[in-house]
Amino acid sequence: MGSKVQIGLAVGRGTGAELASAFEQVIGKLGDIYAVRPVISRSPRIYGSYFSLLPELDAGRIKEATAEDARHYEEFCRGQASRGVTAIFRTAINAQSLYIVRERLHSVKVDALDTDLVSLLLVRDQAQGFYTGFNTHHDGVVTRTFQFSRHTTEKVVSFALERARLHWGDRPIDRVIMAYKFHLLDGALSGWVSELSRRYDIEIELCQPDTANRDLIAGGLSGRVLVIGGNEWADIMHVVLLDWLGLGRQESRFSENVYLHPDLAGLAEFQTVHGSADNLEGKDLVNPTAAIRAAAAIMQRHAACDGAERLVEHGLERLTERGLVTADMGGRQSTTSVVNALCEALESRRGWSGTR
Repeated sequence: MGSKVQIGLAVGRGTGAELASAFEQVIGKLGDIYAVRPVISRSPRIYGSYFSLLPELDAGRIKEATAEDARHYEEFCRGQASRGVTAIFRTAINAQSLYIVRERLHSVKVDALDTDLVSLLLVRDQAQGFYTGFNTHHDGVVTRTFQFSRHTTEKVVSFALERARLHWGDRPIDRVIMAYKFHLLDGALSGWVSELSRRYDIEIELCQPDTANRDLIAGGLSGRVLVIGGNEWADIMHVVLLDWLGLGRQESRFSENVYLHPDLAGLAEFQTVHGSADNLEGKDLVNPTAAIRAAAAIMQRHAACDGAERLVEHGLERLTERGLVTADMGGRQSTTSVVNALCEALESRRGWSGTR
């Protein structure tokens, strides 16, 4: 086998183990096809999901467990980046732990939502706002403290514009929309955005979330649109945009998180968009499609396996045509049988139109 690629892997509770297995199997199959040897570096810790922490812990101990998971995962990410790893696949873990890491390492989430009428690049600011910060508990009251900063806002906007250039090349951006609850910030965010608009010589429409939604409903979407969303808006709107644009459901999609902290050199973390699905743990019923697509994306974008994503999409289409899908997609197949069938389809790919 030819070159090798190092890939990080972090596994949470719930259906994490089953999805990690699916990911590794598909990564291995693509490695065989492209003569690339994937070397998986797995975090030694199994991270808690929200529901795995609830039964036995009180609020104080949940807070401690959350902080410990966050500390360990941050160290794992830093360690991977220091060894030259450029991509990690992570299954779902407790959001509170994740956002501690995302705040510290300045994370953004990226998803390209492309149709015949619109190419929408959604960049979700995960590094600041209500989802970040910390809690204090006193006498039956939880107080959450968080912040917005000029420095972080500049990082997010700069990254979003650069990613737009990579996505669309020399073609101009038709609209840049920022959807944040900026009315609560004493005009500070408005001032920062105006300054950035002048610096980059591009009009940035700063909108309240409800205004952004109303404008999108009234005017629709067309052309090349860059949307930078605060977590409080983008988390909810992601699934709405997927449905509105006819791009499927969360269960079958992955997303990419990029760490902007200078110590991590743009480390990319790929994750399934769906949650930990604790109710399906150990039943071999979780939909592996998102993990399969994440495997293909990592191999294409980080291991120079040109066409891997297209190849896997062809395979998934054939499985769908044959009804080889899990129950949530109208089939009767187990997680394992879907992954096995996909790998068999990839193995017999010869003759597929437009593939490697």
